[in-house]
Amino acid sequence: MSIVEMKVPVIGESIAEVTLSQWLKEDGDYVALDESICEFESDKATLEFPAEAAGKLIYVAQEGDDLEIGALVAKIDTSVQAGKEEKSTAPAPEVAAPKAEAEAASPAPTKSDSYAAGTPSPAAAKILKENGIAATAVSGSGRDGRITKEDAVQAANNKTSAPAPAPKKAAAAAPVAKTASAFSRDENRKKMSRMRRTIAKRLVQAKNETAMLTTFNEVDLKGVMDLRKKYQEQFVEKYGIKLGFMSLFAKACAKVLLEMPDVNAFIDGNELIYHDYADISIAISTPTGLVVPPVHNVESLGFAEIEHKIKELAGKARNGTLTLDEMQGGTFTITNGGIFGSLISTPIINLPQSAILGMHGIKNRPVAINGEIVIRPMMYLALSYDHRVVDGSTSVTFLVKVKELLEDPVRLLLDL
Repeated sequence: MSIVEMKVPVIGESIAEVTLSQWLKEDGDYVALDESICEFESDKATLEFPAEAAGKLIYVAQEGDDLEIGALVAKIDTSVQAGKEEKSTAPAPEVAAPKAEAEAASPAPTKSDSYAAGTPSPAAAKILKENGIAATAVSGSGRDGRITKEDAVQAANNKTSAPAPAPKKAAAAAPVAKTASAFSRDENRKKMSRMRRTIAKRLVQAKNETAMLTTFNEVDLKGVMDLRKKYQEQFVEKYGIKLGFMSLFAKACAKVLLEMPDVNAFIDGNELIYHDYADISIAISTPTGLVVPPVHNVESLGFAEIEHKIKELAGKARNGTLTLDEMQGGTFTITNGGIFGSLISTPIINLPQSAILGMHGIKNRPVAINGEIVIRPMMYLALSYDHRVVDGSTSVTFLVKVKELLEDPVRLLLDL
């Protein structure tokens, strides 16, 4: 018996521990070289762990285990071949010899050869299930038409799932959904996911290690909404994506960040690190928690490029396929609580950054313009900042400048 030990690999400089979130192969299954056997959840992303050899998989760790880098995850018995069981010590009956010879004449198919066209890989099956996509609606690009993880991610991003079948009439004996009992005192305990633990740790760290303050303002979005209404159809026709609010806000922030470098700076020990670029992290809500992948060099991108990049990152975030590189960086963050109905809030800084902009719900409100009361689409803005880096006057001026660009978007388009 030849055994290969599978250990947690080095994933990144700042990652010392991962969680085994899910096995993709069963204990005792035959696995091919480089076939994904499980998924690790790190502080920043979910990663697949490929087999380092072909053979029989033997579990060592269990789902939910926290494993340090270098810890033993599984073993692979390389003496076991595809389609063959380990040899039995009992002598085989003589009558079975001709059959055995016949089987030896034609090699048994490997597990990777036995997949029919349209069969998803374990990782692909997970993504399709989470997004409610039928395997029959996806064209496989893998060997013999097998659906790969990339095929599933593409299908999820493009929302090309097959129409859901009409619900069948419930049988009379169908189980009734569980409802809360009167005066119930039941409790249940669930382990926090690694991402949730990391989020909790970083939020407390931001509160404890920064001198965080928040300044507020409100912005009249009539100009932005008129712009989108007038040019949306042409924008979609040319670029294949809608002009959203986020690209306009990101572009406005990027312009002002380069004008006011303190808001775009980091503290590193006793030094400040300034940036001549604006990498803006976009807060994205996922089933496992909030992630903030950055869009790099927003100051140099067009509106369509920003929209496409945000869509790409959001799709990957919700499918758990963001890479570590896609999670790195960011000099400023934008979060939009308005999509959940928030009217106003105080966002927490995304360390090591020094400021974060909070967008909120758009509400039609009466405002005084040129001595007259008119109804306008108004949004409250909140800028939380680290007072160790950003002075109060700087934070207020930054928010006012962003407000002015959004209220007169032509200035933003003309770079004025």
